[in-house]
Amino acid sequence: MLAQHQDDQAETLLYRLLRGAGVRGLAAMAQSRSLGAGHAVRPLLEVPRKTLEAYAARHGLQWVEDPSNDDSGFARNFLRRDILPKLAAYWPGAPAVLARAAAHQAEAHGLLRDLAEIDLERCRGQLEISWLGTPCLDLSALRQLTEARQRNLLRHWLDNETRMPDSRHWQGWADLRDAVADASPVWRLESGELRRHGDQLLWLGEAWGAPWASQEQPWPNGERPLELPGNGIVAFAGPVPDGRLSIAYRQGGEVLDLPGRGRRDLKKLLQEAGVPEFIRPRLPLLRRDGQVVAVANLRLDPSGAELRWQFSSVVRPVGAW
Repeated sequence: MLAQHQDDQAETLLYRLLRGAGVRGLAAMAQSRSLGAGHAVRPLLEVPRKTLEAYAARHGLQWVEDPSNDDSGFARNFLRRDILPKLAAYWPGAPAVLARAAAHQAEAHGLLRDLAEIDLERCRGQLEISWLGTPCLDLSALRQLTEARQRNLLRHWLDNETRMPDSRHWQGWADLRDAVADASPVWRLESGELRRHGDQLLWLGEAWGAPWASQEQPWPNGERPLELPGNGIVAFAGPVPDGRLSIAYRQGGEVLDLPGRGRRDLKKLLQEAGVPEFIRPRLPLLRRDGQVVAVANLRLDPSGAELRWQFSSVVRPVGAW
């Protein structure tokens, strides 16, 4: 239970309005919101401060004043002490009117959220490779929406992933959306980045950009999963191959000997499998006695070793370990 009241709501709306907030910000404080396993609830948002003060005086209640509340150098204190009283002197119902305006904005935000859900169903994407659990949207469907609906959908889609920039800093989205087909544009946000793969828009969380060790790593016991520093975990599904095993990463020029297909360039194999270019550097390669014999999560040789890789929240589990 939180004790913010109607005057606090009016102050919050005015403060956010002067900061150039959008509909969501102008909805001010919500009556309730999720908090951990429960909810935070504000039951007094429709009650004026003077009503609460009168109740406290009538029942002999005491409260503590924060000394910093007297400092008008803080923006909120300036609004509370110097601006809102003048508004209320001219418009006696100003706090209630401002609080009601915040409620209208909250209703509008709910409608925008409903619209975003409709657009999300229309624009859900799907990658060619089932083992990659990266959230994605269909860019061709997204382009058919108006610019305002594109922004509304992206804010909704990434609501639990990252904080979005204000309306002045969306040029990165336009650059990514409108780049030529063979470009590799990136829109970096606070907690991750958006990339393109073909006609799919992919979200990569901050774990993707974290440091990781790309050096070759011995795998002395293939019967047990191997943890890759900063790059998830690998394990065999089925028989473990003989020989000296290790996990390595692309350096360029790797080839694989595939039964019935001869020697194939790894780069071309990854292209044929539809593996996004920006994922390929992290994709573990299995070396046996120094020779690349398998690629994580790709069954290039049905008779060979099957290597499975799980990378944090980016890659879905591929069966039981």
